[in-house]
Amino acid sequence: MTAEDVSADATDVDPGTVYLVGSGPGDPDLLTVRARRLLEESDVVLHDKLPGPKIIEMLPEDRREDVGKRAGGERTPQSEINERLVELAGEGKSVVRLKGGDSFVFGRGGEEAEYLAAHEVPFEVVPGVTSAIAAPAVAGVPVTHRDHASSVSFVTGHEDPTKAESAVDWAALAKTGGTIVVLMGVGRLPDYTKALREAGMDPETPVALVERGTWPGQRVATGTLETIVDARDERDISPPAVTVIGDVAGSRELVVDFLRNDYGPAAEGA
Repeated sequence: MTAEDVSADATDVDPGTVYLVGSGPGDPDLLTVRARRLLEESDVVLHDKLPGPKIIEMLPEDRREDVGKRAGGERTPQSEINERLVELAGEGKSVVRLKGGDSFVFGRGGEEAEYLAAHEVPFEVVPGVTSAIAAPAVAGVPVTHRDHASSVSFVTGHEDPTKAESAVDWAALAKTGGTIVVLMGVGRLPDYTKALREAGMDPETPVALVERGTWPGQRVATGTLETIVDARDERDISPPAVTVIGDVAGSRELVVDFLRNDYGPAAEGA
């Protein structure tokens, strides 16, 4: 075989498949069967911190790449992640892009799918249990309840409620009723709880914060739209955490004494 033949073979490698995998809220037992199999069989896994420490520890170091937050607060740009997925697939590798929860719920899975398609890279979507539902549930808070809420709205907490161009209409949410679930909203909790109150939502509306749902050391803080910021500070709640606003958050006190799991004291934050 000539050097030209080798070169030609190298450029004719069939592209590998990229798997956009949701890891669930963090407990390895809550991985889907498909997700676990792909983690075991793939050539490389690109992950951030949100899949949870136990899941990340399952991955051999030589097959995983951390593309999340780095030392000093820097983050891997999404454009760099996109390019890396295409590069690895171009080498014929089986690639898992692992995200916390579900990749298509504020996980940029849609952006990555579009980028892969634009570069003619085959991909598969493997849904995960979204933390927007799972984290409150394991803390005793159902996001819907026949007696309290027949609808639920999922929003990102990164948005500044005071911005004129904000993609989240907090005033409309205040009037919609039902449950509001906020992801990535610990830092801006004072801003959007104030926005909801100013839009007419009852200050006594129950609120629950669930930090690191299903992770070791899960913690919960509860209060009302008026008091939850103080409760957050007293409990020292930090990201990642899910905020649940609505009457369903108040139902936790009815079940918490009998709620059992391995994530932290059941009554913590009650």
